Amino acid sequence: MSDLKQTPLFELHRELGAKMTAFAGYAMPLQYAGGIIREHLHCRSRAGLFDISHMGQCRILGVGAAQALESLTPGGIVDLAQGAQKYTVLTHPDGGVVDDIMVIRVEQGLNLIVNAACKDKDFAYLKRQLPDDCVLQTCPELALLALQGPMAAEVMRRFSADAAGLRFMQTCRTHIDGVECWIGRGGYTGEDGFEISVRNENVEAVARLLLAETAVEPIGLGARDSLRLEAGLCLYGHELSENISPLRAGLKWLFKKGHTDFPGAEKILAELAPGLPMQRVGLLVEGRIPVRDGSTISDAAGRPVGTVTSGGYAPSLRRPVAMALIQSAHAAVGTPLLASARDRQIAVTVCRLPFVPHQYHR
Repeated sequence: MSDLKQTPLFELHRELGAKMTAFAGYAMPLQYAGGIIREHLHCRSRAGLFDISHMGQCRILGVGAAQALESLTPGGIVDLAQGAQKYTVLTHPDGGVVDDIMVIRVEQGLNLIVNAACKDKDFAYLKRQLPDDCVLQTCPELALLALQGPMAAEVMRRFSADAAGLRFMQTCRTHIDGVECWIGRGGYTGEDGFEISVRNENVEAVARLLLAETAVEPIGLGARDSLRLEAGLCLYGHELSENISPLRAGLKWLFKKGHTDFPGAEKILAELAPGLPMQRVGLLVEGRIPVRDGSTISDAAGRPVGTVTSGGYAPSLRRPVAMALIQSAHAAVGTPLLASARDRQIAVTVCRLPFVPHQYHR
């Protein structure tokens, strides 16, 4: 892994006994000594701390920043109050998605968090698209932590009353033990929690402080993905890509009514008229064998009707589950289908998403 980039917490991960893996060009913790299932269930029952410093952070500065980003997304950016944040997508001119991002309205413009595997592409894209009165400022000096779980607010309250008082998708500038942080209430596990942006030189001190709490344990990428899957949340490169429209991915709620000035708008919005040909669904998998992304979904007659985008074992449900893009004619809840796995056909049933209810503090 000598050719991989490291987050500022690399040595701490090794100290904690992490099994490291390559992800998006970084050496990242896959799991710690207790294993993925234990970490997953700990996050669902108490609180887990994730290193997500591999993700990209940037700022769009200028009085026209919100309007400029509005024109690259399905909208709603100009409506954000200061300190509010929003999940959205950068749409592709061909009707797909450049990336899914988090946007925070700040006094000077906007703060953005983008996916690790896409950040270089995203930064280049934004520089090309933004008008001259806006400046893109990348922030490699910033690290990012996620504190997630039903006890996350109780833990946060010991360090910052301001952060603990936030509601879902609100943010604030605050301090943890004298260290300045920008904290937002949210995350990507389906649990209540916080994302903490802090300078690289201070992130280890903040991480150690949080890990010293009895409720908090470190969580790796393995459990982060299984938590995300149970929560029915999209992952770029799986449920979203330059070839998958945000409508097919089930993100119609992102679209601001009447907003049609964004890349790919004609192709994306045209899908609504006749009805979506494909859509994202949840699948309950019979038996113990998981179905993985890329598996073909077929109807009872063996005709292909879709493809699994994410699949794996759901520790909270003690069974395998999956998400898939399938033909809308077969997307009704309760529809029995078949998934290919290990040279066999496994029975699956279309179900509602999420698999595990969200616990956001609204």
